[in-house]
Amino acid sequence: MMDASEFKRRFLPYHRRLYGVAFSLTGNREDAEDMVQDAYLRLWDCRDELDRVVNAEAFCVTVLKNVCFNALRSRKPISVTEDETMPVAGDMDVGREVEGRDAVSVVTELIKRLPPNQRQVIVMRDVGDCPYEEIEAATGMSAGNIRTLLSRARKKIKEQFMAIQNYELKKL
Repeated sequence: MMDASEFKRRFLPYHRRLYGVAFSLTGNREDAEDMVQDAYLRLWDCRDELDRVVNAEAFCVTVLKNVCFNALRSRKPISVTEDETMPVAGDMDVGREVEGRDAVSVVTELIKRLPPNQRQVIVMRDVGDCPYEEIEAATGMSAGNIRTLLSRARKKIKEQFMAIQNYELKKL
């Protein structure tokens, strides 16, 4: 049975990576922190089985992704007419929060429109923060091919995002 000090030594070093993955999936600092906390609670609940985990970092990321996907699936759409759905805290700029969420939604939609091989590598690398070796193993592609696909996908998303932003500015 794993005690608290062993759990902290083995799993807390991945906190920064888990937060990065959660933030990229939620697009929101508070939600990302909640998701990471929930993932750690789930890990702690199954601590008796964690001794059998070979790759602790990969296991943590998988648990976190499952937590995030479950939370995102169960959420109701945000409604600006309901006061409790709009986060307001101290000096937080609600306009920037909404813009950030809109940008995340746009980028998510642009990723969905990429060719399947570009979409696969950009989701694994930029959303899932997977190392190149893991992407190579999962896709069977060479590192050079992965880098080329990532470069093209990022360039395409950037160009399309800028075109959307410029269009929005012209409407004003």
